[in-house]
Amino acid sequence: MGVITYSHEVTSTVPPSKLFKALVLESHKCLPKIVPDGIKSVEFIEGDGGVGSIKKTNFVETSHIKYTKHKIDALDAGNFYCKYTMIESDVKFDKIEFVEEEMKFVASGSGCVCKMTSHYHVKEGCELKEEEIKKGKDKAMGLFKAVEEYLIAHPDCCA
Repeated sequence: MGVITYSHEVTSTVPPSKLFKALVLESHKCLPKIVPDGIKSVEFIEGDGGVGSIKKTNFVETSHIKYTKHKIDALDAGNFYCKYTMIESDVKFDKIEFVEEEMKFVASGSGCVCKMTSHYHVKEGCELKEEEIKKGKDKAMGLFKAVEEYLIAHPDCCA
């Protein structure tokens, strides 16, 4: 099994505390409200949001994916850092064992820089192409941008 690491940064005008709260700490409350045409619900199936908790995201019926489950591996709210592992999905991954994701929000001016790193654990004998990774990253960026736009339009949210 090999590991492919993909990193990128996104600059936002939203402060790190608000983005971290919306995308990590209160995603179970925020995401279904912010993207109701994509996410039906987010629920904890184990734990209460701390390290070791398992979060299940349920997508709307028209989505190509029905659900994902993520286990929170590390959480440092004071430093706006989270690491989690996607442990299950209804989409069968023929090349990937699992994916670890890290997000760190760093203050920059009145906004922040979100540093994201993904570690794709590829099954033995399989090759994961960059365009396959890019498809998933494009969807993640769409969610990030939707949350960012919502927080800008609703300044009291996640204050």
